[in-house]
Amino acid sequence: MRSDRIRLSEETLLAALGDAWPACQLRAAAELLESSEGKFPSGTRKLPPDLVRAVQRERLILAMLNAAAQLGYGRTNVQDVIDRAGVSRPTFYEHFANKEDCFLATFDSGAERLRKKVQAGARRGGDVWRDRIRWGLDALLRFATREPDTARTIVVEARAASAAAVRRRVALLDRFAECLEQQAQLLSGAEPTGRLMAHGIVGGVDSLLYSRLCKREYDQLESLLPSLMYFVVLPYEGHEAAGEEFALN
Repeated sequence: MRSDRIRLSEETLLAALGDAWPACQLRAAAELLESSEGKFPSGTRKLPPDLVRAVQRERLILAMLNAAAQLGYGRTNVQDVIDRAGVSRPTFYEHFANKEDCFLATFDSGAERLRKKVQAGARRGGDVWRDRIRWGLDALLRFATREPDTARTIVVEARAASAAAVRRRVALLDRFAECLEQQAQLLSGAEPTGRLMAHGIVGGVDSLLYSRLCKREYDQLESLLPSLMYFVVLPYEGHEAAGEEFALN
């Protein structure tokens, strides 16, 4: 097997496709891939055709994540994705029209996972605004640390991709800004400020992540939590409250 070929574990398949397929079938798919050096045997009849197709698509998405993060979007081509996925060129074009189409699907998949992680993290904070912010930021940093290829693709490579990718990236940041502003008003008692402040805060967080991810400083991301808490809380509650949050770490 090529050293850069992606591997689909049962855990990965469950996370990506678990809502649509029984766990036993996903387990069988993972075992079949493992026993066949990461490729489905030609003409396999052990799995439903629709499941094989869904797994192949997921392999291509993960392969694009890896290629874009390692090579950069501009230098990545369809063959790079095919080689990492371990599928044929016709299989690629069954799922995607071209490199950009695959990248956009990959961005959407990663962005959705990120949103769910941040939302789940924020819920851990209950009805306490600062706790929700802290857990949400913690989830963001953990996601970037544990899925560096996804984080780099969303934060860095999408800027260098197509206009459609840039628009998706802007929409993702806008959504986070809207959530921040809503939470600030509902739970912290902050006066309505419009979305400009929230957009500025989210943009600042994004800029810091961009810098670290460009330098591939993945192991240092979680250490940013105290500074990010100070940066987010300061405009809404002032220096004293922000300092309290910074000191907690």
